[in-house]
Amino acid sequence: MAISGKERDVFEKKLEAYVGLDIGIEDQSRNAINEAMIRQWCEAMGDENPIYLDAERAGGSAHGGIVAPPAMLQAWILGGVAMAAGEDDPADKQRELHRLFDGHGFTGVVATNTEQEYLRYLKPGDTVRARTVIESISEQKATGLGIGYFINTRTVFKDQNDDEVGSLTFRVLKFEGAEVSAEASGEGDPASVAGPPQRIKPALAHDNAWWWDVVETGELPIQRCGQCGVLRHPPRPMCGECQSTDWDFIRSTGEGEVVSFVVIHYPEVPGYTYPLVVAVVELSEGTRFVGNVVDVDPREVSIGMPVQASIERVDDELKLPVFRPIAA
Repeated sequence: MAISGKERDVFEKKLEAYVGLDIGIEDQSRNAINEAMIRQWCEAMGDENPIYLDAERAGGSAHGGIVAPPAMLQAWILGGVAMAAGEDDPADKQRELHRLFDGHGFTGVVATNTEQEYLRYLKPGDTVRARTVIESISEQKATGLGIGYFINTRTVFKDQNDDEVGSLTFRVLKFEGAEVSAEASGEGDPASVAGPPQRIKPALAHDNAWWWDVVETGELPIQRCGQCGVLRHPPRPMCGECQSTDWDFIRSTGEGEVVSFVVIHYPEVPGYTYPLVVAVVELSEGTRFVGNVVDVDPREVSIGMPVQASIERVDDELKLPVFRPIAA
């Protein structure tokens, strides 16, 4: 059971002291903005905009040359594997805050949403640095994952001239998992009370519920424009090519190859097995799909690896497409 009464008041008073604090460290881009990283990003995301890739066409644009996709903004300052494997920086107030939560039983963490603002395009040769402020901490909330608190941080990005080029607001939930709550309440074995942790469930709406219904039957569907025939995923109401709202779907063979992947070690969200391989797969039909690669040593996953999808039940409530390597 989550802390309450006087203990909760003392804890939340400690949390208040962190609101408005700069976390105390500055992130800097390890490399200047460069065309090689821009190309790799675009290949992984399937973005073929010529202002990012074609020097001649970009030169004739309003930008006068190649620019970086705005959505890459945070990528330039990320610390890579060292973010999880490295030792804590004693000056990092954000990690200090998370340790405070951990010490009071709120050991789970999951990202919930993010908002980005871009003030100008970055060009090759620019450098980026970023500082983060702990913007707000919510009151205690009851969520589907457990009792917890939402933490909002705001990161401001500046270039080599100290001009602001963009910002990012990021929200995470620090929560007390169901198994922790059951144990703390003295109700016996957590697994017998709450059952094993479940994966985070998809948000179902008019435009995507049909897709999950088809997956439940054991098929991997790909939405197809009823006007121009272009395939698209994830499902959406309008074709990006011809703006038609007519559509049907085809059934994918599930064959494809890995075009990009990450191996997640931390944070460990309940309901998932770690290390977790998350890959962008180019399906044989020509669309890309994000899913887990399973039954393989993460060190053996590689770009270009052929994979085959299958629809499998990942917990008591959810079926998902997962990918396995195809033997050579």
